[in-house]
Formats: sequence, structure tokens, C-alpha cells
Amino acid sequence: MLSLSTYPPSLTSPPRFSYLRHPSSSSRILSPPPPTTATATRVKITSSEMDSLPEHRIVLGCGAAGVDFLATVASFPKPDDKIRSTSLKVQGGGNAGNALTCAARLGLNPRLISKVADDIQGRGVLEELESDGVDTSFFVVSKEGNSPSTYIIVDNETKTRTCIHTPGYPPMIPDELSRSSLLSALDGARLVYLDGRLHETALVTAQETVCKNIPILIDVERKREGLDDLLPLASYAVCSSKFPLAWTEAPSISSALVSMLLRLPKIKFVIVTLGEDGCVMLERSTEEAPASEEKDVDSLLESLKQRKDDNIAIPTCYASPLTKIRADGIGTVNGRLFVGTAEKIPPPELVDTTGAGDAFIGAVLYAICANMPPEKMLPFASQVAAAGCRALGARTGLPHRTDPRLAAFLH
Repeated sequence: MLSLSTYPPSLTSPPRFSYLRHPSSSSRILSPPPPTTATATRVKITSSEMDSLPEHRIVLGCGAAGVDFLATVASFPKPDDKIRSTSLKVQGGGNAGNALTCAARLGLNPRLISKVADDIQGRGVLEELESDGVDTSFFVVSKEGNSPSTYIIVDNETKTRTCIHTPGYPPMIPDELSRSSLLSALDGARLVYLDGRLHETALVTAQETVCKNIPILIDVERKREGLDDLLPLASYAVCSSKFPLAWTEAPSISSALVSMLLRLPKIKFVIVTLGEDGCVMLERSTEEAPASEEKDVDSLLESLKQRKDDNIAIPTCYASPLTKIRADGIGTVNGRLFVGTAEKIPPPELVDTTGAGDAFIGAVLYAICANMPPEKMLPFASQVAAAGCRALGARTGLPHRTDPRLAAFLH
């Protein structure tokens, strides 16, 4: 398993990993267990907690899983500088790997389609995911090449992180995942999550998912190859702050949300995460809005922001009533607009924002499976993301469902 220890700056050789051994092959998919046993999780859940879990807990993900090498520094180096790290941590990473680890700790039964090499990093990736209860039976393991990895510099001064990613090689292609394996992965799934990577395999997965009438959530971090083919198949989207504006060319985030709902008729809601400023969500309604004048989306968003109470430290949510929401020059949708706040983390407790968006998505996956209303889902996801920011790395601080901070949402 990838070590979660923090190493001193004097470390002169890479940490050694224990790992699972796999039979040699040029490229293969691990044989999936029968569908009735593939959902077993290593998360310890008491009988009382089991009663509060969603009835349908299987989620399938397709996307990135790799290794993160995290180095904290007093401040980001200038060109040609030589500096020392204050700590070093090596652990699993990748958007899909992080989000599904979060979902597993919350009590879901995640399965992940991804690819690693049969190297020490790849074996560690598999073992760490399995130890958290993520089913890795549908991974492709290549005998040659390298597993994906990311070097992350965490700046203690600005509380920001800089990522340098090395993709896995050889890249995953759809032919490496047989249709029978894909159908097995989809068996019993309540929800499918795509992080926008492995776009060819993701598209095949999405097309089969649509045929089975299983909803799809897409993580939309930025414009990527193949994304325009995936988005029309999605039921839900969680976006970075930059994507809606870049994709729609709308003048504001709120008007961009209207544009996305109009361009993507299958989408039920779009969430834009805004870091310490919380999030904004536009939900489509199948009900006709009451006969009243249309609400300008920018004005509606501003009115919701004005309701925020800066004295409340915990995440909260402010919602508009069902109405016709208009974006000038774009169009009108029936729906509701939501503003979610982020937890106000005391500066001494804020360690690292790596993976905060992945944690948010992991919590949204849980919320959808639990049929949480948006007013509960958004604060819950923000609470989970904030917990992750209190430790170095994307996974170290991810809460388990037994965390007292989550009790109000889960029981």
C-alpha cells in the first residue's frame, strides 16, 4: 500500500511500497468477481449505520487514478531557486480515484475503471484503493510502461498547490475493456461518474450507461478532448469556476449555467465550485414555474448572495423558489438557483486544498444515491471538502461516515 507517512526533508531515497502481485501480461483487465460479491467494502459500518445508508449504493467510475508526490514548501520557489521541502507525502491520487475513495468512506460501494502499469506505483495504487473499499477489478494493468503520477508543490505561504502531471503510458484504449467486463461493472449501479479523462473509454462507458438508463455525473474541470461528446449524455455536471464561461462564452457564471441547461437537455443540474466562495447550482425543473414575470439570473444570484450571513462558519445553502430564470440573449429555463457557502476554516487548520473538488464530488455522489435535496446536498459536500483541506494530500483528511461533523447529514 502506498505509504501515508510524512517524510522528513532529509529523505534521500524514495519510500518503499508494499504491493499486490499480478500475473504477467502485456495488458490485461483484472478478472471481475461475480456481481453479487463485487460490491464488498472494507469500510467498517455498524448495523445502526447500515440502516441509514442509501438502498442502492453501487457507483461506477471511469477516469484517472495514479500516484501523488506531495512536497510542502515555505513558499513557492523562484526560477533557478534551490529550496528544501518541509514535508513529503506519497499517496494515491487522480480525480476518479480520489472521488471514489471519498464515496467509499461515506458508505457507498464504488467500482473504478482505469489503467495503471504493473510497476511499484501501479500496484500501490490498486492496494490503497482496495484498502479503502474501492473495487479495482475493472482496472487494466499494463506489463510495460508507467503508471500516472503527479508532483504537487504545496505552498504554505499562500495555501495553494501547483501540479505537474505525467500521464500513464501506454494510454488506455476502449478495446482493453471488453463489453462483458463493462456490463459486469454496470450491473446494479445506481450512478456512473466520469472525470473527463480516458475520453475514448469514457464515451463507450457512457453510451452503454445510457442504454441501461443509469444517470451519469461528469466532472468538468476544463475543456478536454472528447468532452463535447460526453456532456450531452450526462444527467449531472460539477464544474470548475472557469469551465462554464469558457465553454458557453456567456458573460457571467450564472448566465453560463442557463446556457448549459439549454444546450444540454438531459442535464438535471449543474454545480459550479468556487473554492472558499462556496458553490452555485442551477437545477432544472420538470414542473412549470408559477405564472409570474421571469427572473434575471444575475439579479437572482445577487439576491441570494445578499442573504448570506457571514457570522455562520458552517456551510449553508440559500435557494430561490421555482421560477422562470432568464439570461439575456441566451434564453429561459424553469428551475431553481442555489448558493452554497463553504466552511470558514481557521487559517491554522487549513493545510492543503489538493483534491478538495474531488471530495466535493464524492459527497455529491453519495447525496444523489441518498436522494438528498439540494439544500442538504450542497452544505454536506462543502463540509466533506473542508475536512479534506485540513490534511496534506487529497485523501488523508477525507472523512469517514462516522465523523461527528457529518452526523447531521447522515442520520
